[in-house]
Amino acid sequence: MDNRIQDTGVIVIGRNEGDRLKRCLASLSMKADAVVYVDSGSTDGSADYARSIGVGVVDLDMSLPFNAGRARNAGFSLLSRTNQGLKYVQFVDGDCELSEGWISTAKEFLEARQEYAIVIGRLKERNPKASVYNTLCDVEWTRPEGDVPSCGGIFMVRSAAFSACGGFNETMIAGEEPELSFRLREAGWRLYCLSRPMATHDAAIYRFSQWWRRTVRGGYAYAHRCSLHIGKNDSYLRVATMRVWFWALGIPALAVALWPLFGPWSTLVFLGYFYKLMRGYTSTAKVFGDRRASFLYAAFSVIGGWAQLAGQIDFLAKNAFKKGHKIMEYK
Repeated sequence: MDNRIQDTGVIVIGRNEGDRLKRCLASLSMKADAVVYVDSGSTDGSADYARSIGVGVVDLDMSLPFNAGRARNAGFSLLSRTNQGLKYVQFVDGDCELSEGWISTAKEFLEARQEYAIVIGRLKERNPKASVYNTLCDVEWTRPEGDVPSCGGIFMVRSAAFSACGGFNETMIAGEEPELSFRLREAGWRLYCLSRPMATHDAAIYRFSQWWRRTVRGGYAYAHRCSLHIGKNDSYLRVATMRVWFWALGIPALAVALWPLFGPWSTLVFLGYFYKLMRGYTSTAKVFGDRRASFLYAAFSVIGGWAQLAGQIDFLAKNAFKKGHKIMEYK
């Protein structure tokens, strides 16, 4: 019996994902009209494995800078050329497994709610207790049901909306999904998060250096998005970017500026970090539930401000000297 969801395709991107890719592709078996895997220079036989099970494969030209946005666009190009009547596309990263029934649920939502271009669901970490950093990812993926300003890399989109907005911006080394989300919202579309399970993710982050580099990349993406849409009326982009400067640089600078007037009393401004910690903990615990995990997430959010600032400064420096954007890998 053919259980495939008609007029729906899946695009998987990956690089040296190994067994994680095999689990990912297995979770897609007979779930959609077509599955395309886009490989970014793997050396572990990922592309050959995908071909061996009948999945369409795109091998990116590695002489050009590669990133997730470019990979997804290449997959969409092949999928739309080879599948007439394609209406919906599910994007998946190679380190994820789609949940049973998600594709049909997402398609039904988009068919019923024509004002929405993108729908996402609950993304869970595969091994949240394997490291504190995996725990942080598990908290990060959790969102309440309702309209959202942006999505991550796992989502279903109307192919017509994706095409009309030009797909992903291929100059972005990270944060390409929120940037796409911004352009879709500018065009009048909405995005929605369902409370049902969408996929399982395998972050595999076990070292502080990995987490730090991933967070630096996030700061770089904030600055890049703002540079692309500066002057446009979007508080989501503007506030998220400027908040980094306020907490990572503004508070210490204020303490230094006040020292001549108040001496040691000026250090009281650092209580702002305690306020940020408790506010983050309270808001996260309401959504995620687990108090320990919520506290860890809030604490690392405070620490991560300096990593994000480093990322923004890196972007500004490269932009000023006209240097290209090179992908930051943390695995």
